[in-house]
Amino acid sequence: MSGGLRWGLIGASTIAAQHMIGAMRENGGEVAAVMSASLDRAEAYAVEHKIARATADLAALLGDPAIDAVYISTTNERHRDQVLAAANAGKHVLCEKPLALSLADAKAMVAACRERGLIMGTNHHLRNAATHRAMREAIKAGKVGKPLFARVFHAVYLPPNLQGWRIDKPQAGGGVVLDITVHDADTLRFVLDDEPVSVSAMSARGGLARAGLADGVMGVARFANGVLAQFHDAFTTRYATTGFEVHGDAGSLIGRNCMTQAPVGDVLLRDANGETPLPIAPEDLYARSVRLFQEAVAGRGAPAASGEDGVRSLAFALAAAEASRAGREVKVEA
Repeated sequence: MSGGLRWGLIGASTIAAQHMIGAMRENGGEVAAVMSASLDRAEAYAVEHKIARATADLAALLGDPAIDAVYISTTNERHRDQVLAAANAGKHVLCEKPLALSLADAKAMVAACRERGLIMGTNHHLRNAATHRAMREAIKAGKVGKPLFARVFHAVYLPPNLQGWRIDKPQAGGGVVLDITVHDADTLRFVLDDEPVSVSAMSARGGLARAGLADGVMGVARFANGVLAQFHDAFTTRYATTGFEVHGDAGSLIGRNCMTQAPVGDVLLRDANGETPLPIAPEDLYARSVRLFQEAVAGRGAPAASGEDGVRSLAFALAAAEASRAGREVKVEA
Protein backbone atom coordinates (compact mmCIF):
# COMPACT_ATOMS: atom_id res chain seq x y z
CA MET A 1 0.00 0.00 0.00
CA SER A 2 1.58 3.26 -1.09
CA GLY A 3 -0.67 5.69 0.80
CA GLY A 4 -2.33 5.76 4.18
CA LEU A 5 -5.14 3.51 5.30
CA ARG A 6 -8.80 4.43 5.06
CA TRP A 7 -10.08 4.06 8.60
CA GLY A 8 -13.47 3.41 10.15
CA LEU A 9 -13.82 4.36 13.81
CA ILE A 10 -15.91 1.99 15.89
CA GLY A 11 -16.60 4.13 18.92
CA ALA A 12 -16.85 7.92 19.07
CA SER A 13 -14.34 7.99 21.88
CA THR A 14 -12.20 10.50 23.73
CA ILE A 15 -8.98 8.64 22.91
CA ALA A 16 -9.78 8.72 19.21
CA ALA A 17 -10.52 12.43 19.41
CA GLN A 18 -7.45 13.34 21.44
CA HIS A 19 -4.89 11.01 19.88
CA MET A 20 -5.87 8.58 17.16
CA ILE A 21 -7.56 10.73 14.53
CA GLY A 22 -4.55 13.01 14.39
CA ALA A 23 -2.18 10.03 14.30
CA MET A 24 -4.07 8.50 11.37
CA ARG A 25 -4.02 11.74 9.40
CA GLU A 26 -0.37 12.37 10.25
CA ASN A 27 0.42 9.04 8.59
CA GLY A 28 -1.45 9.94 5.42
CA GLY A 29 -4.59 8.08 6.43
CA GLU A 30 -8.20 9.05 5.91
CA VAL A 31 -10.76 8.82 8.68
CA ALA A 32 -13.64 7.81 6.45
CA ALA A 33 -16.43 7.05 8.89
CA VAL A 34 -17.37 6.88 12.56
CA MET A 35 -19.87 4.56 14.22
CA SER A 36 -21.50 4.99 17.63
CA ALA A 37 -24.46 3.26 19.24
CA SER A 38 -26.02 6.74 19.30
CA LEU A 39 -26.54 8.23 15.85
CA ASP A 40 -26.77 11.72 17.34
CA ARG A 41 -23.39 11.25 19.01
CA ALA A 42 -21.85 9.84 15.84
CA GLU A 43 -23.13 12.75 13.74
CA ALA A 44 -21.96 15.40 16.20
CA TYR A 45 -18.58 13.69 16.48
CA ALA A 46 -18.24 13.54 12.69
CA VAL A 47 -18.93 17.25 12.36
CA GLU A 48 -16.50 18.15 15.14
CA HIS A 49 -13.69 16.03 13.69
CA LYS A 50 -14.40 16.54 9.98
CA ILE A 51 -15.31 12.92 9.27
CA ALA A 52 -17.36 12.38 6.12
CA ARG A 53 -19.77 9.69 7.32
CA ALA A 54 -21.50 8.84 10.58
CA THR A 55 -23.62 5.82 11.42
CA ALA A 56 -25.10 3.84 14.28
CA ASP A 57 -25.05 0.67 12.15
CA LEU A 58 -21.94 -1.50 12.59
CA ALA A 59 -22.81 -3.61 9.56
CA ALA A 60 -23.08 -0.52 7.37
CA LEU A 61 -19.63 0.68 8.41
CA LEU A 62 -18.06 -2.75 7.95
CA GLY A 63 -19.79 -3.22 4.60
CA ASP A 64 -18.21 -0.07 3.16
CA PRO A 65 -15.60 -1.12 0.57
CA ALA A 66 -13.89 2.27 1.00
CA ILE A 67 -12.72 1.27 4.50
CA ASP A 68 -9.49 -0.73 4.83
CA ALA A 69 -9.17 -0.97 8.61
CA VAL A 70 -11.10 -0.26 11.78
CA TYR A 71 -10.01 1.23 15.07
CA ILE A 72 -12.13 -0.08 17.95
CA SER A 73 -12.33 2.04 21.10
CA THR A 74 -15.73 1.15 22.53
CA THR A 75 -16.21 -0.09 26.08
CA ASN A 76 -14.42 -3.33 26.80
CA GLU A 77 -17.36 -5.72 26.76
CA ARG A 78 -18.13 -4.77 23.14
CA HIS A 79 -14.68 -5.53 21.72
CA ARG A 80 -15.15 -9.24 21.08
CA ASP A 81 -18.24 -9.04 18.89
CA GLN A 82 -16.98 -5.98 17.03
CA VAL A 83 -13.59 -7.54 16.25
CA LEU A 84 -15.22 -10.77 15.08
CA ALA A 85 -17.60 -8.80 12.86
CA ALA A 86 -14.72 -6.78 11.43
CA ALA A 87 -12.76 -9.93 10.69
CA ASN A 88 -15.75 -11.47 8.95
CA ALA A 89 -15.98 -8.31 6.83
CA GLY A 90 -12.31 -8.55 5.85
CA LYS A 91 -11.15 -5.43 7.70
CA HIS A 92 -7.80 -5.09 9.43
CA VAL A 93 -8.24 -4.35 13.14
CA LEU A 94 -6.52 -2.09 15.65
CA CYS A 95 -8.28 -2.61 18.98
CA GLU A 96 -7.96 -0.82 22.28
CA LYS A 97 -6.86 -2.67 25.37
CA PRO A 98 -7.94 -4.84 27.04
CA LEU A 99 -8.90 -6.91 24.04
CA ALA A 100 -11.75 -8.62 25.88
CA LEU A 101 -13.05 -9.57 29.29
CA SER A 102 -11.88 -13.18 29.06
CA LEU A 103 -8.81 -14.91 27.69
CA ALA A 104 -10.93 -17.26 25.59
CA ASP A 105 -12.65 -14.34 23.86
CA ALA A 106 -9.35 -12.56 23.22
CA LYS A 107 -7.82 -15.68 21.70
CA ALA A 108 -10.88 -16.16 19.47
CA MET A 109 -10.56 -12.58 18.21
CA VAL A 110 -6.90 -13.04 17.32
CA ALA A 111 -7.61 -16.38 15.65
CA ALA A 112 -10.43 -14.90 13.54
CA CYS A 113 -8.11 -12.23 12.12
CA ARG A 114 -5.24 -14.65 11.60
CA GLU A 115 -7.40 -17.18 9.76
CA ARG A 116 -8.50 -14.49 7.31
CA GLY A 117 -5.00 -13.13 6.73
CA LEU A 118 -5.82 -9.82 8.42
CA ILE A 119 -3.53 -7.68 10.54
CA MET A 120 -4.63 -7.30 14.13
CA GLY A 121 -2.96 -4.93 16.58
CA THR A 122 -3.57 -3.99 20.20
CA ASN A 123 -3.25 -0.29 20.95
CA HIS A 124 -0.81 -0.64 23.84
CA HIS A 125 0.69 2.80 23.35
CA LEU A 126 3.38 2.72 26.05
CA ARG A 127 5.67 0.34 24.20
CA ASN A 128 5.93 3.11 21.59
CA ALA A 129 7.46 5.51 24.12
CA ALA A 130 11.08 6.44 23.37
CA THR A 131 11.89 5.97 27.05
CA HIS A 132 10.76 2.35 27.10
CA ARG A 133 12.43 1.55 23.80
CA ALA A 134 15.69 3.00 25.13
CA MET A 135 15.40 0.91 28.30
CA ARG A 136 14.76 -2.26 26.32
CA GLU A 137 17.83 -1.66 24.16
CA ALA A 138 20.00 -0.82 27.18
CA ILE A 139 19.04 -4.10 28.82
CA LYS A 140 19.76 -6.02 25.62
CA ALA A 141 23.15 -4.29 25.44
CA GLY A 142 24.00 -5.49 28.94
CA LYS A 143 24.01 -2.04 30.52
CA VAL A 144 22.50 -3.29 33.80
CA GLY A 145 24.02 -6.77 33.72
CA LYS A 146 21.57 -9.45 34.75
CA PRO A 147 18.12 -7.93 35.41
CA LEU A 148 16.90 -8.74 38.90
CA PHE A 149 13.98 -6.44 39.74
CA ALA A 150 11.62 -3.97 38.10
CA ARG A 151 9.18 -1.39 39.48
CA VAL A 152 6.30 0.40 37.79
CA PHE A 153 4.59 3.46 39.28
CA HIS A 154 1.39 4.10 37.34
CA ALA A 155 -0.87 5.60 40.00
CA VAL A 156 -2.69 8.60 38.54
CA TYR A 157 -5.92 10.56 38.96
CA LEU A 158 -8.71 9.62 36.58
CA PRO A 159 -10.22 12.90 35.35
CA PRO A 160 -14.00 13.33 35.62
CA ASN A 161 -14.55 13.13 31.85
CA LEU A 162 -13.02 9.62 31.82
CA GLN A 163 -14.66 8.23 34.95
CA GLY A 164 -18.09 6.90 33.95
CA TRP A 165 -18.04 3.18 33.15
CA ARG A 166 -14.44 2.78 34.36
CA ILE A 167 -15.53 3.22 37.96
CA ASP A 168 -19.13 2.01 38.07
CA LYS A 169 -19.71 -0.79 35.54
CA PRO A 170 -18.14 -4.17 36.25
CA GLN A 171 -19.98 -5.64 33.26
CA ALA A 172 -18.11 -3.22 30.97
CA GLY A 173 -14.74 -4.27 32.31
CA GLY A 174 -14.29 -1.27 34.56
CA GLY A 175 -11.78 -0.95 37.38
CA VAL A 176 -8.12 -0.09 37.63
CA VAL A 177 -6.72 -3.51 36.76
CA LEU A 178 -8.18 -3.81 33.26
CA ASP A 179 -7.64 -0.11 32.62
CA ILE A 180 -4.11 0.47 33.92
CA THR A 181 -2.47 -2.76 35.12
CA VAL A 182 -2.93 -4.22 31.66
CA HIS A 183 -0.68 -1.38 30.39
CA ASP A 184 1.95 -2.23 33.01
CA ALA A 185 1.79 -5.83 31.88
CA ASP A 186 2.50 -4.97 28.27
CA THR A 187 5.24 -2.46 29.11
CA LEU A 188 6.99 -4.89 31.45
CA ARG A 189 6.81 -7.63 28.84
CA PHE A 190 8.21 -5.28 26.22
CA VAL A 191 11.03 -3.72 28.24
CA LEU A 192 12.15 -6.98 29.88
CA ASP A 193 11.56 -8.98 26.69
CA ASP A 194 10.17 -11.79 28.81
CA GLU A 195 6.87 -13.30 29.92
CA PRO A 196 5.27 -13.28 33.38
CA VAL A 197 4.54 -16.63 34.99
CA SER A 198 2.65 -15.64 38.15
CA VAL A 199 1.19 -12.63 39.96
CA SER A 200 0.32 -11.67 43.53
CA ALA A 201 -1.75 -8.55 44.21
CA MET A 202 -3.93 -6.63 46.67
CA SER A 203 -6.56 -4.16 45.53
CA ALA A 204 -8.20 -1.19 47.24
CA ARG A 205 -11.16 1.14 47.00
CA GLY A 206 -10.04 4.68 47.71
CA GLY A 207 -13.41 6.37 47.35
CA LEU A 208 -13.71 6.78 43.60
CA ALA A 209 -14.80 3.39 42.25
CA ARG A 210 -18.26 2.04 42.94
CA ALA A 211 -20.11 -1.22 42.39
CA GLY A 212 -17.36 -3.32 43.92
CA LEU A 213 -14.65 -2.20 41.50
CA ALA A 214 -11.07 -1.51 42.61
CA ASP A 215 -9.57 1.94 42.06
CA GLY A 216 -6.12 1.01 43.36
CA VAL A 217 -3.87 -2.05 43.23
CA MET A 218 -0.37 -3.09 44.20
CA GLY A 219 1.25 -6.34 43.21
CA VAL A 220 4.30 -8.35 42.27
CA ALA A 221 4.81 -10.42 39.15
CA ARG A 222 7.36 -13.18 38.69
CA PHE A 223 8.88 -13.43 35.21
CA ALA A 224 10.28 -16.49 33.49
CA ASN A 225 13.86 -15.20 33.74
CA GLY A 226 13.52 -14.73 37.50
CA VAL A 227 12.85 -10.98 37.57
CA LEU A 228 10.40 -9.80 40.21
CA ALA A 229 8.38 -6.76 39.12
CA GLN A 230 6.34 -4.51 41.41
CA PHE A 231 3.39 -2.51 40.09
CA HIS A 232 1.31 0.24 41.68
CA ASP A 233 -1.76 1.49 39.83
CA ALA A 234 -4.56 3.81 40.91
CA PHE A 235 -7.27 6.19 39.75
CA THR A 236 -7.12 8.22 42.97
CA THR A 237 -3.68 9.83 43.37
CA ARG A 238 -3.75 13.44 42.20
CA TYR A 239 -0.12 14.29 42.85
CA ALA A 240 1.87 11.13 42.18
CA THR A 241 4.50 10.87 39.46
CA THR A 242 4.90 7.90 37.17
CA GLY A 243 8.00 5.86 36.58
CA PHE A 244 9.54 2.61 35.42
CA GLU A 245 12.71 1.13 36.91
CA VAL A 246 14.83 -1.91 36.14
CA HIS A 247 17.57 -2.95 38.57
CA GLY A 248 20.30 -5.39 37.59
CA ASP A 249 23.49 -6.70 39.17
CA ALA A 250 25.61 -4.17 37.23
CA GLY A 251 23.37 -1.13 37.01
CA SER A 252 19.92 0.41 37.28
CA LEU A 253 17.66 2.17 34.79
CA ILE A 254 15.48 4.91 36.26
CA GLY A 255 12.67 6.06 33.96
CA ARG A 256 10.79 9.15 35.13
CA ASN A 257 7.45 10.58 34.00
CA CYS A 258 7.23 7.87 31.36
CA MET A 259 3.93 6.04 32.00
CA THR A 260 1.97 8.61 30.06
CA GLN A 261 0.30 9.25 26.73
CA ALA A 262 2.64 12.15 25.93
CA PRO A 263 6.11 11.78 24.34
CA VAL A 264 7.90 12.90 27.50
CA GLY A 265 10.11 11.50 30.25
CA ASP A 266 13.75 10.60 30.66
CA VAL A 267 15.87 7.62 31.67
CA LEU A 268 19.02 7.57 33.82
CA LEU A 269 21.53 4.72 33.82
CA ARG A 270 23.15 4.38 37.25
CA ASP A 271 26.22 2.17 37.43
CA ALA A 272 29.84 2.16 38.61
CA ASN A 273 30.50 5.20 36.40
CA GLY A 274 27.80 7.31 38.06
CA GLU A 275 24.65 8.61 36.38
CA THR A 276 24.33 8.82 32.60
CA PRO A 277 21.16 9.96 30.78
CA LEU A 278 20.13 7.60 28.01
CA PRO A 279 19.69 9.26 24.61
CA ILE A 280 15.98 9.62 23.89
CA ALA A 281 14.37 10.44 20.54
CA PRO A 282 10.76 11.35 21.41
CA GLU A 283 8.02 10.43 18.94
CA ASP A 284 4.26 10.69 19.28
CA LEU A 285 3.29 7.31 20.73
CA TYR A 286 0.05 7.00 18.78
CA ALA A 287 1.54 8.19 15.50
CA ARG A 288 4.16 5.45 15.83
CA SER A 289 1.47 2.88 16.62
CA VAL A 290 -0.50 3.83 13.50
CA ARG A 291 2.63 3.97 11.33
CA LEU A 292 3.76 0.47 12.31
CA PHE A 293 0.24 -0.90 11.90
CA GLN A 294 0.00 0.65 8.45
CA GLU A 295 3.38 -0.82 7.47
CA ALA A 296 2.25 -4.24 8.70
CA VAL A 297 -0.83 -4.04 6.47
CA ALA A 298 1.53 -3.23 3.60
CA GLY A 299 3.55 -6.36 4.36
CA ARG A 300 6.45 -4.61 6.10
CA GLY A 301 6.95 -5.73 9.68
CA ALA A 302 4.41 -6.10 12.47
CA PRO A 303 2.25 -3.82 14.61
CA ALA A 304 3.95 -2.32 17.65
CA ALA A 305 1.75 -4.60 19.78
CA SER A 306 0.15 -7.56 18.06
CA GLY A 307 -3.10 -9.28 18.89
CA GLU A 308 -1.02 -11.95 20.61
CA ASP A 309 0.58 -9.25 22.75
CA GLY A 310 -2.90 -8.15 23.71
CA VAL A 311 -3.77 -11.69 24.78
CA ARG A 312 -0.65 -12.07 26.93
CA SER A 313 -1.04 -8.70 28.63
CA LEU A 314 -4.71 -9.44 29.32
CA ALA A 315 -3.66 -12.76 30.87
CA PHE A 316 -1.40 -10.86 33.28
CA ALA A 317 -4.18 -8.42 34.22
CA LEU A 318 -6.74 -11.18 34.74
CA ALA A 319 -4.26 -13.05 36.95
CA ALA A 320 -3.68 -9.87 38.97
CA ALA A 321 -7.44 -9.42 39.43
CA GLU A 322 -7.84 -13.04 40.51
CA ALA A 323 -4.87 -12.80 42.88
CA SER A 324 -6.37 -9.75 44.59
CA ARG A 325 -9.68 -11.58 45.05
CA ALA A 326 -8.19 -14.90 46.16
CA GLY A 327 -5.33 -13.60 48.31
CA ARG A 328 -2.77 -15.88 46.72
CA GLU A 329 -0.23 -16.07 43.92
CA VAL A 330 -1.94 -16.86 40.62
CA LYS A 331 -0.40 -18.42 37.54
CA VAL A 332 -0.54 -16.34 34.36
CA GLU A 333 -2.41 -18.42 31.77
CA ALA A 334 -1.66 -17.43 28.19
